[in-house]
Amino acid sequence: MPPKKAVKEEKILLGRPGNNLKSGIVGLANVGKSTFFQAITKSQLGTPANYPFATIDPEEARVIVPSPRFEWLCDAYKPVSKVPANITVFDIAGLTKGASTGAGLGNAFLSHIRAVDAIYQVVRCFDDAEIIHVEGDVNPVRDLQIILDELRMKDIEFAKKYYEGVEKIAKRGGQSLEVKAKKEEMAIVEKVIKYLEDGKRVAKGDWSSKEVEVINAMLLLTAKPAIYLINLSERDYIRKKNKNLLAIKEWIDVNSPGDTIIPLSVSFEERLTQFENQEEIDEECKRVGAQSALPKIITTMRSALNLISFFTSGPDEVREWTIRKGTKAPQAAGVIHTDLMNTFILAQVTKYEDLKELGDDNAVKSAGKLMQKGKEYVVEDGDVIYFRAGAGKN
Repeated sequence: MPPKKAVKEEKILLGRPGNNLKSGIVGLANVGKSTFFQAITKSQLGTPANYPFATIDPEEARVIVPSPRFEWLCDAYKPVSKVPANITVFDIAGLTKGASTGAGLGNAFLSHIRAVDAIYQVVRCFDDAEIIHVEGDVNPVRDLQIILDELRMKDIEFAKKYYEGVEKIAKRGGQSLEVKAKKEEMAIVEKVIKYLEDGKRVAKGDWSSKEVEVINAMLLLTAKPAIYLINLSERDYIRKKNKNLLAIKEWIDVNSPGDTIIPLSVSFEERLTQFENQEEIDEECKRVGAQSALPKIITTMRSALNLISFFTSGPDEVREWTIRKGTKAPQAAGVIHTDLMNTFILAQVTKYEDLKELGDDNAVKSAGKLMQKGKEYVVEDGDVIYFRAGAGKN
């Protein structure tokens, strides 16, 4: 008898499940967060005040995701309606040392971080006597450590409070399944607390699916993916040099290994927003020999959140839909409308690359590249899909 196939455990992802995930812009005061937010959203919130806590309530905006595939589909179908993908970005008030114990706007700041799914951490690497630094001087490695320590200390507080709640149930005694489960949960929370006390970000741990379930229930700040945005002067950004870059990379390699570092110049990005159209922006970028970092910043965050795209295309509408990696066809249909998920029959799938190479739907069919997929099909990034569903219930 052949051996049984091992059942592969589906890895549970850290973080809130969903497609409409949010990113928060985080950092110490006066590092360029609000100016970056203005540039990335092209929305004018007024000139950010030059003092700590100028941003008190998080400002929110939806940012269009740059997508050459979407643009090609729009050119091919010339639809009446064009709906690109977007991500939601929050501008969060600047943190200060001691925020975890309530200093500055500490508690409000940390609750705003808790409400987002991933973090853009802006790190100041530019000198400007007119823009004060809350710690007195520019020292990006120190600033990185301050943020990490404040988030860790708050997470330890969250985890210990969570532990107390679990312990109350476990102390009831007996051999009930609930008590047994809570004792196992206590052991996991203890492991997480020890990990945090060792100075590490929860996001970088190697956790089992059961441990991830418990971590997700705690809503920990350091469990969120982070992208580090290194805010340089325009001069340093253009010449691709800064004395602090190596030290920053070394710190991240130790404390947040594998996370993405993206240099940018917020002042350069802000200046580009002043031009009237894309042609003028392209001309200016060509003149100075540098490109905007914003497209990379947006698309990298989608990847960090494990988000991918599928498309629905036709003469009425071309739309880019956002789903979590690993989503099956019926659940992807449900992003469009719950009735499509509940009455799902099949998905007619064309690979974007095939459509682009062959030119149109008829050519795809003739080449035998149109695929019929059922309920177990896992949607892949770039799929162009037409869902077939049955009649809904009255």
